[in-house]
Amino acid sequence: MTGEKACLVTGGAGFIGRHLVTQLVADGHRVRVLDIVTNGQFDKSVEFFQGSITDSDCVRAALSDIDVLYHVAGNPNLWLPDKTRFGLINCHGTDVVLREAGRFELERIVFTSTESILIGKKPEPGSVVDETVRRKLRDMPGAYCRSKFRAESIAFEAADRGQPVVIVNPTLPVGPGDLSITPPTRMLLGFLNGKHPAFLECLLNMNDVRDIARGHILAAEKGRIGERYILGHENIHLSDLLKLLEELTGLQMPKRKVPYWLAYVVATIDEAVSDWITGKPPRAPLTGVRLAGTEAILDSSKALTELGVPHRPIVESLTDSILWLSQMGYTSRPMPKLTA
Repeated sequence: MTGEKACLVTGGAGFIGRHLVTQLVADGHRVRVLDIVTNGQFDKSVEFFQGSITDSDCVRAALSDIDVLYHVAGNPNLWLPDKTRFGLINCHGTDVVLREAGRFELERIVFTSTESILIGKKPEPGSVVDETVRRKLRDMPGAYCRSKFRAESIAFEAADRGQPVVIVNPTLPVGPGDLSITPPTRMLLGFLNGKHPAFLECLLNMNDVRDIARGHILAAEKGRIGERYILGHENIHLSDLLKLLEELTGLQMPKRKVPYWLAYVVATIDEAVSDWITGKPPRAPLTGVRLAGTEAILDSSKALTELGVPHRPIVESLTDSILWLSQMGYTSRPMPKLTA
């Protein structure tokens, strides 16, 4: 972005949001955050609005005198005890934010979607997924994905109305500073703490959260209105990721693979118990198992060629994430190979 801009980041206290705020400040922009929580450790120059994206008055106030809007806020969990929360936050919240944004002459709006809605339930093994993929609501593997699918549809509709909306679809973010312990970090912690004696083989696409944040900024600067950009990096099988974690930490990782059918049955039962009895998160959300059952290869070359999104080595991202988790006291096993 040329010159200093006034930027609003919804969800600025979240994992991606906090890194985005940090980079915007470092780039010399004026930054305002709208979030319901206050656990973000922001630069003193950051203006903080505490409030919900479902509150139109609060959103309107936060948008005053803003040039660029980054709508990052959303619920990233794959399971919630109250499923209506997905629709309330991810769908209704997005509708409120974009309709209120329509009252202002904004230069750019960057909407944070997700790669999971591009995959759907069961693409052909080895199929390449890029931004041209168009799924239907019935293809979505769970409530979270359905809510994000609807939210992205709202963003496309806003672009069709003439609003300067650019959509980004981050893959699994990894790196330091995940205060909320989002699903990718939760998965990583499970392996580091020895809580998973076996694993379901799957193909993951991981990207450094700092590069994802930079991708948002580049989308505002260079992204084409009404287009989506996958902010991804390496496609890696979980078995190869576990080998890498073992090499980095010296910890023994599980070697036993669970067949998909067994993981699906266990997840179905586990989630039913969570829904109807305990109210506590299941060990493996059914949506996650369904997504793991795909072998789609995500192609993020569009973001690389059009936006120039940086890609740091996945080893660096994992190392920084593990060191941060260890320093914060989240890890329970000593890691003989990893030193700060």
